[in-house]
Amino acid sequence: MNKRDLIDAVSDRMGDKKTAAEAVNAVLATIQETVASGDKVSISGFGVFEKQIRPARTARNPATGESVKVPKTSVPKFRAGADFKAMVNAR
Repeated sequence: MNKRDLIDAVSDRMGDKKTAAEAVNAVLATIQETVASGDKVSISGFGVFEKQIRPARTARNPATGESVKVPKTSVPKFRAGADFKAMVNAR
């Protein structure tokens, strides 16, 4: 399912495609902005979105064997909630 499919599924429940698109876009933008600022978004029964910091490290280029310094980076992380895990496990 892609974003367009998600909007279609929400519009089937809400009745209006324009309103559904605005709702989906607003939810996704809010989650992205909140996580990017360093806060976490916890949706009860669904899961938690949060920012995770990966420390700087030294890696190896597999083609040349040369050591490469990889800088510290921040990445988004999602942990599924118990209800979400149970639903996926049941199917």
